[in-house]
Amino acid sequence: MLDRFLALVHEFPEAERVSSRRLAGRVVLVTGAAQGQGAAEARAFVAEGANVVLADVRDQQGEATARELGGSARYFHLDVTSEHDWSAAVAKTIAAFGKLDGLVNNAGILRYSPLADTTLEDWNTVIAVDQTGTFLGMRAAVRPMIEAGGGSIVNISSTSGFWGLPEITAYTAAKWAVRGMTKAAAVELGQFNIRVNSLHPGAVDTAMSRGNEDWAAHSPGGFTYVPLGRIGQPEEIASLAAFLLSDESSFCTGSEFVADGGALAGPVRRS
Repeated sequence: MLDRFLALVHEFPEAERVSSRRLAGRVVLVTGAAQGQGAAEARAFVAEGANVVLADVRDQQGEATARELGGSARYFHLDVTSEHDWSAAVAKTIAAFGKLDGLVNNAGILRYSPLADTTLEDWNTVIAVDQTGTFLGMRAAVRPMIEAGGGSIVNISSTSGFWGLPEITAYTAAKWAVRGMTKAAAVELGQFNIRVNSLHPGAVDTAMSRGNEDWAAHSPGGFTYVPLGRIGQPEEIASLAAFLLSDESSFCTGSEFVADGGALAGPVRRS
């Protein structure tokens, strides 16, 4: 019986084996995809059969990552705060792959400062990228996704969209806003078979997280406030994003998906 099964697998056409991947035939645009979590997401989506557009302002890194991924990937410059850049990126995506049916609003920045020392410029910069950039991305995706017969939007928020932490007031405000915008968009766009969900990572091992001045204090002894006792990896977030883009999450919209090692569940008491 096993020999017969293996023979059938070898006889199965390659195209049909490829189509069994859960994002086969999808076209997904990922922002902030030149490095870190965005690059991990792009790699995961290509591995699952998608054609992926990597978008970022780090052109050299983005182009290198797209080359690494081969013919299923393209890189386009995109400043998420620019309406013009969004229009151009979506148009180029459709020109390259024929449609757009997946969007991951991953781009984000994080700046630390005590509230009393936070400048209006810093506030506006974080809100522009983390909140307004997400709004512009969703808005740019609506018509192409309607034309494609539906789609899935994944907005990367944070555990900071659920609680407050010191010295990141602007980031916290933006991530709470992303959570709310996701729900509003999901209610509005469900009639078009467009699903919108927010993904809330906890501490993840990326260059942005390592910019935290508390990183060195946490790293040697592990992340003791996290029930799993460790930091997350970008690939773990990418797997959850792939689920949200796929038909496996076809009845999920307007919801929050948390990947934080249990941090939001409550305080840890270590023996």
